[in-house]
Amino acid sequence: MALATPVRTSPSTPRLQLLKSRTRKPGEASFFWYETQFGNEAVKILPGEYFVYHEDILIMTTLGSCIAVCLWDRRARIGGMNHFMLPDGNGSETGTSSGRYGSFAMEILVNEMLKLGATRSTLEAKVFGGGQVLSGMNSLHVGERNTAFVLDYLKAERMPVVSSDVLDIYPRKVCFLPASGKAMVKRLASANNEALLAMERTAAQRIAPAASGGGSVDLF
Repeated sequence: MALATPVRTSPSTPRLQLLKSRTRKPGEASFFWYETQFGNEAVKILPGEYFVYHEDILIMTTLGSCIAVCLWDRRARIGGMNHFMLPDGNGSETGTSSGRYGSFAMEILVNEMLKLGATRSTLEAKVFGGGQVLSGMNSLHVGERNTAFVLDYLKAERMPVVSSDVLDIYPRKVCFLPASGKAMVKRLASANNEALLAMERTAAQRIAPAASGGGSVDLF
């Protein structure tokens, strides 16, 4: 009789159990696992979500025309990431949906950083995304609009952008370690990211009516 193939499960560490047991705030990422490639606990940021922490777990997301901002306080060694789809909403969004828009997502991320002990005047940023991953979205310029918004926002708030990987045609996978401030980015092949492309099409549909009117980044 053939032996059953053993099912592989991710290690459950004490820190992973602690992260999973946390009370989740509105818009806070909640998908945790043990990332064997890096040998570390990880959390996945979905569109409209954020995560802030004071230890070096992996904060990860995948981007097309969306933007992820990694904020870090060098003195307090606190960091966080958000993931937004569009620059501005129409004012009717509340709760978790508001985080899809940059104007809300940035304020949420900054405020949660301050609550954990960061200081606004010492925050620095790393910016990713804004890729033109769908040819059908050329006329909407979603990636360009998202990129322009976030760079203008950070400039107005006097938060220096110490490194960035934005625009071009590539989807990106981003990893961020919030205590050390280290960011890693991997450019992906568009053809292999059906779920990401579906999300981009949804974003395009949402905005179509309106449209008609310094630090280092490692590759991995």
